[in-house]
Amino acid sequence: MSASSSRTPAEAYAASRRRARSPKLAEFAAELSFELDPFQTDACAALEEGHGVLLCAPTGAGKTVVGEFAVHLALSEGRKCFYTTPIKALSNQKFADLTARYGAKSVGLLTGDTSVNGNAPVVVMTTEVLRNMLYARSGALEGLGYVVMDEVHYLADRFRGAVWEEVILHLPEWVNLVSLSATVSNAEEFGEWLVAVRGDTAVVVDEHRPVPLWQHMLVGNRMLDLFAGSEPSGIELRINPELVRRADEIGRHHTPWHGPRSRGGRGSGNGGPRFKPPSRVEVVERLDSQGLLPAIVFVFSRAGCEAAVSQCVRSGLRLNSEDEIAEVRRIVDSKTRDLPDADLTVLGFWEWKEALERGFAGHHAGLLPAFKETVEELFLRGLVKAVFATETLALGINMPARTVVLEKLVKYNGEAHVELTPGEYTQLTGRAGRRGIDVEGHAVVVWQPGLDPKQVAGLASTRTYPLKSSFRPGYNMAVNLVDRMGAVQAREILEQSFAQFQADRSVVGLSRRVERNREALAGYAESMTCHLGDFTQYAALRKQISDREKALSRQNSAARRNEAAHSLEQLRKGDVIAVPAGRRSGLAIVIDPGLDAMGEPRPLVVTEDRWAGRLSVSDFPNPVTVLGRVRLPKQVDVRSPRSRRDLASTLRAAGIELPPRVRRRTGVDDDADLAAARRALRAHPCHGCDDRENHARWAERYQRLLSETEQVERKVAATTHSLARAFDRIRGLLVERGYLAPGTGEKQGEQVVTEHGKRLARLYSESDLLAAECLRNGVWDRLNPAELAAVVSSLVFEARRDGPIEARVPGGAVEDALKATAQLWAELEGDERHHRLEKTRQPDPGFAWTVYRWVRGESLEKVITAADSAGQELSAGDFVRWCRQVIDLLDQIRDVMGEGSAVGATAREAVKAIRRGVVALAAA
Repeated sequence: MSASSSRTPAEAYAASRRRARSPKLAEFAAELSFELDPFQTDACAALEEGHGVLLCAPTGAGKTVVGEFAVHLALSEGRKCFYTTPIKALSNQKFADLTARYGAKSVGLLTGDTSVNGNAPVVVMTTEVLRNMLYARSGALEGLGYVVMDEVHYLADRFRGAVWEEVILHLPEWVNLVSLSATVSNAEEFGEWLVAVRGDTAVVVDEHRPVPLWQHMLVGNRMLDLFAGSEPSGIELRINPELVRRADEIGRHHTPWHGPRSRGGRGSGNGGPRFKPPSRVEVVERLDSQGLLPAIVFVFSRAGCEAAVSQCVRSGLRLNSEDEIAEVRRIVDSKTRDLPDADLTVLGFWEWKEALERGFAGHHAGLLPAFKETVEELFLRGLVKAVFATETLALGINMPARTVVLEKLVKYNGEAHVELTPGEYTQLTGRAGRRGIDVEGHAVVVWQPGLDPKQVAGLASTRTYPLKSSFRPGYNMAVNLVDRMGAVQAREILEQSFAQFQADRSVVGLSRRVERNREALAGYAESMTCHLGDFTQYAALRKQISDREKALSRQNSAARRNEAAHSLEQLRKGDVIAVPAGRRSGLAIVIDPGLDAMGEPRPLVVTEDRWAGRLSVSDFPNPVTVLGRVRLPKQVDVRSPRSRRDLASTLRAAGIELPPRVRRRTGVDDDADLAAARRALRAHPCHGCDDRENHARWAERYQRLLSETEQVERKVAATTHSLARAFDRIRGLLVERGYLAPGTGEKQGEQVVTEHGKRLARLYSESDLLAAECLRNGVWDRLNPAELAAVVSSLVFEARRDGPIEARVPGGAVEDALKATAQLWAELEGDERHHRLEKTRQPDPGFAWTVYRWVRGESLEKVITAADSAGQELSAGDFVRWCRQVIDLLDQIRDVMGEGSAVGATAREAVKAIRRGVVALAAA
């Protein structure tokens, strides 16, 4: 029985009304093999009615159907639709889907290094491509009716998020925007901002998972439910008591497992045996036996993913039948037939293929693109049953599984090991449960000693996370904004950003606090009112006196400490001094002056009561005076009681007496400003008030609250218009460096973009201004293609490990150009510090030698082996990824400088030389 025939009369009537109101939606829905969910219907109907749409729904809920309806509307109206995605892999996937549906002539693809049918009515592209089109005023924008921003929550991305806001702010007002997001807790706030900057926008939020998700923990050899509730989502939010008991019992009798040990199985800590969690092979076999495959096991480390695959191969694990193995071989051969035979060994092809045939694989950013895409296709076809992945798999790629396993709840974020957030946990486990295939999904956390089930329950029960803007103006953005609309209008655009929208909202509470404080201050002022005069003046005089006394005391303390330290530095062996106070007070002989060029002197002394030890500046409130000298033997052993006794006798026999007590240092009573303030205080009418001290207490409270209020007001002022002020500081630096200049004639009183600024406007790189400076100063002009690629790589490459930037680089012209580039960076960094701007990342030459050898024509095996021998740990996937980044910047340099220039022509040749072998295959 079809879904439509099972409807009640009321539901059938409502459906007919919807079809009448939204005929294009009815037409679109009729072509689908499934019935739309209410949230999909609501979002599509709003779009057909001419509204923009923000749709927030869980992973796997079917958000992209609304994006596909925007494509349908555009084609039916004779307009264009751009479908943007955050990553190339997702663009490729969506391009294939839309091409299968609408035909190759109607759909194009633009991803920076790939251009297919770019003039088609429907073009899938990365968000950066659309941003660049908007700044360049591309003719391709003509006739654009809809823009779909898939995974729009990427605008929170620290490095690339600004691009999403740039697109949203700069799209022509007639373009309808479809924003598809994961479930976020502040969807309404984001929707309000879209309404403010884009006009009428319908916000559709659906928090219902189409496939229920069960939460489990694997404790030893037992898989237990996380929640005791009868619902998979744990509606009762009560942790399974059996799970808690089991975890406590094992935790009491075991210490954590840190890998294989050479002797026995016992360890430190509580003396119990080390707890050994189930191996990855055991986890997969357990899931297989319970019918919970296919599964994604998140390992959070590339090396861990590779190790997991190797472990499974060595164990003899097989998850595929003979027929499935044959199908895997066919697909692998078709996907990799263009790989050069000479590269297969260094790529680890045979080991990778064997694992695929057995039904498991790794998936991480270091994989060769062809390998990664093959894994994704085989997983979708059910021919790979277990994937060991880093969290990059969770970012948009359509690879749902029946089960998701988390080995740990800690990951390395590039700077430190940090715990997963509720949002990250939700995004990772959201892959579990395939719509239309699975009745339910399963999330499994592997337990280890120290992991509290309550922690997991907290992550699992917090299903949403806030969307926080990472937008900030940069150099390229600044020159483009000034060029397009002038500085005044550009400031207004920045004020409209989601970042400023959120910042302004954040000060609402602070502003209310200021308001409440001001009301309280008025009450305090009334309580300290004195009938004899203005007590505010009197309180100010008291504070002035107190502040001056403290300042003089600090000055005296610092001066005394400096003088004491100087006097200690003059001491010599055999000097007799007086220790002024404390348990060691009295006469003492200096045994060793204790001079240290890196710190304060700490003389070693023996006192007349036979104590030996070192003194410091803090033992002397006043400078030390040498009272006399005694002759000491060449070697003095202060550890010997006899030696200390002899020294004390020598000291007493010297007949040196303690001086009279030194009078306390003067200064406070002699200060003229302090004396004047005290006279003014005594002369003030309020000084004679009987209730003076009560008034003073209220005055002190008034002053404390006033100080706090002024601090909050400064915070409000710093937050309000913060982006526009940052934009002004950027423009200040760009004016100084000649990228912006005062306008003349019709542009009098405005800023204009100079010739150098026009170049900067077309350089889209994290180090855009540094690249522009290098081109402007000609430091790359005389390089050949291999040398230019090597030097340019330092602006895009970033080593995966922290530490000083040291790398082997080719000598001669490359070394000289890298030094010149680093010098320009140092000068730029100084200017950025002066203008209080975020500094440009330091050039990293870690990829220079590798890409230099590749451009010169060396084999992949030689290049990768040389990188490994230098301790670089460069995978083939990393190599290809960095080569593509270098190509991207070289292409920009060619376009900016023109192929008629020396550096432009060299950039073109360098790109051709890099784009060979596995690099060419990745760009295809």
